[in-house]
Amino acid sequence: MTGGKTLGGLGLLLGFAAGPLAAQRRGDTVALAPIVVTATSVPTAANRLSSRVTVITAADLARAGVHTVADALAGLVGIAVVRTGPYGSGTSVFIRGGESDYVKVLVDGVPVNDPGGAYDFAHLTVDDVDRIEVVRGPVSVLYGSDAVAGVVQVFTRARGSRLDGGARAGTYGTVDADASVGIDRGAIALALTARHLTSDGPYAFNGAYDDRVLGGHLRVAPDARTTLDLSLRSTDADYHFPTDGAGNVVDRDQHQLSQSLALGLAAVRRLGRQAVLRVALASHAGDGGIEDGPDGPGDTLGVFVYHSRQDVTRHGLDGRLTFPLARATSVTVGAALEGQRTRGASAAESEFGPFGDTTDVRRRNWAGYGEIGTEVGAFALTAGARVDRNQRFGTFATWRGGASWATGHGWRFYGSAGTAFKEPTFFEQFGGGFVIGNPALTPEHTTSWEVGTEGVMVTGRVRASAAYFGQRFRDLIQFTSATGAPDAPNYVNVAAANADGLELEVSVVPLAGTRLRAHYTYLRTRVTDGGVLPDDDAAFRTGGSLLRRPTHSAGLEGDARWGRFSTYAAVRWTGSRADADFAAVPAARVTLPAVAVADLAGELRVIGGAGARPAFTLTARVENLLDARYQMAFGFPALGRTVLVGGRIGM
Repeated sequence: MTGGKTLGGLGLLLGFAAGPLAAQRRGDTVALAPIVVTATSVPTAANRLSSRVTVITAADLARAGVHTVADALAGLVGIAVVRTGPYGSGTSVFIRGGESDYVKVLVDGVPVNDPGGAYDFAHLTVDDVDRIEVVRGPVSVLYGSDAVAGVVQVFTRARGSRLDGGARAGTYGTVDADASVGIDRGAIALALTARHLTSDGPYAFNGAYDDRVLGGHLRVAPDARTTLDLSLRSTDADYHFPTDGAGNVVDRDQHQLSQSLALGLAAVRRLGRQAVLRVALASHAGDGGIEDGPDGPGDTLGVFVYHSRQDVTRHGLDGRLTFPLARATSVTVGAALEGQRTRGASAAESEFGPFGDTTDVRRRNWAGYGEIGTEVGAFALTAGARVDRNQRFGTFATWRGGASWATGHGWRFYGSAGTAFKEPTFFEQFGGGFVIGNPALTPEHTTSWEVGTEGVMVTGRVRASAAYFGQRFRDLIQFTSATGAPDAPNYVNVAAANADGLELEVSVVPLAGTRLRAHYTYLRTRVTDGGVLPDDDAAFRTGGSLLRRPTHSAGLEGDARWGRFSTYAAVRWTGSRADADFAAVPAARVTLPAVAVADLAGELRVIGGAGARPAFTLTARVENLLDARYQMAFGFPALGRTVLVGGRIGM
């Protein structure tokens, strides 16, 4: 995209979003301090935390018209989202330069990433989401493995009586429909939701995507001291893709199946006047695989038939007791137990004959942790520690501490430091097929820190923030084929990398009913030890930057409401970044050029006023408004201009 086209489109977007401003009344101010439950062991106001946290509300999601959590995260400071093509394709989230498997993902408290951190955001939709909390930095003290660079937790709605439904359709044969019902009777609240998305995709053949989601949330309060929450979320996706690992269009019938079932039960009981006991059960089962038959009678070369299935389960129990130690001081002590299992099978037909493999391995983890928080005047202090004992890799300890200081003039300063770890994946530890795992692997780990400030100005209409952070990743696990012995493992702990950066953000409420937000991220990543890989390795070379993480990125968004009509506009600019061309042998390092992508959304309420029911609203969203041609992963073109038009009804 040329600079002139980008600036012209930006002016068009901002003009469209800000056009109704003259008709608005003064009075709105920037929202300051939502209560956050993911960053610490007790619910805490965001302006008392010692780390950077973003809360995305249901209203934010509705304004933007996004349908996945990844789309919502793409507009946040310090976060890079990479999708390898159309809807349903692999989607990764990088926080502050960390690896994509350094993000712990939870839905209503249930971990949904595979053990070892891997998670595909492609199928995590925003239906019936109440809010999304994004914590940057190490949080292993509370969540154990995988919470290295951050945590993303999705909370679904439980309260409120309602009947909602909507549908929209548009480019690439996309149809997106959802429905939800909520029954709230005070002591009992039940919410149910369903969503179905289909899309033909941009490819000439074999590009269909089908995603079905079912969810439920039951909240029961048998008395004033007790709350029970039961949540369920089921996803069943089928993504057809004609591309190989380098993005070449070569296959007419391969497709990827992905099924997920998350179940959570949390009980909270107040003991006395201030002590709180919380016990949570979490279960997640992920079942997926690749189905690839012959493309035709003449498909007899190489591997022409391949089938694989892998079932990964994790079941956990977490109990924590929070009690007062002194005035304005609370202590939390907790214990956790988790069991993990993976079972898999694969079979292939090739010109050299058939081959296959099966796996069935387990491991367990026990943990104890504690956290203390106190407020002394304008200061809020937290400190915590955790010890994990894993059946396979032994004992690993983590810690975290931080402080926040409110100046009394609308500003605060904060800082924190801590450690975190990511356990080896099942495949790295146990191998499979022609790969030999390494049972002696130790966790990858980091030491991280950040300092920052945020404050409000101009009678609460402007909020600005800045944060400077650093992360040191050590004992990274690498694959090597040069083992020196037939039975030597293919994975070893050897590599290291650093990530440092600066995050700037400003939010403005110029007039009532309007909002503008701008952000900028500077990120410097560097491989400090390439490990066993050759010096010219394209993906991980000593002295080079980490792949797919831009040095510079920025965003600008605005929304406004004018009577029954509301608009939302956003521009995300991603600077140049390193990637690898895996079609070359050996893979060649390449640079993806900078790109700006604009989105536009709008709503027209036809029946009912704001917050009134019944209501009927016409909706529209345009993704990649200026039809930019770009790739977030080399070899995989992003979607062009996509228009989705529909309506929503609420009773």
